[in-house]
Amino acid sequence: MKKTKTSQDEFEMLPEYDFAGQKGERGKYYQAYRKGHEVRVHEENGEVTIHYFTLEEGAVMLEPDVREYFPTSESVNETLRLLISIAPSKKTKAIGHS
Repeated sequence: MKKTKTSQDEFEMLPEYDFAGQKGERGKYYQAYRKGHEVRVHEENGEVTIHYFTLEEGAVMLEPDVREYFPTSESVNETLRLLISIAPSKKTKAIGHS
């Protein structure tokens, strides 16, 4: 099977998607997203469906500076397990403070 070569033009951003003149605000909805948010979907028949989203039980939101070092759940869990393994146990803490 012969691979077809893709031209660079196929990956250029279309003019209607050029946001160069727009002023965005980083983190504008950050706090609201953490609390939970809703998405309204306007159907063709005029109905509006509302979907509610919140963080699932046990979910953790990483700050951007931390996310640079831990981009995946696996990297976070691996590091936390390492810290747990070297942390003094509750039993050791209790004996040390008698």
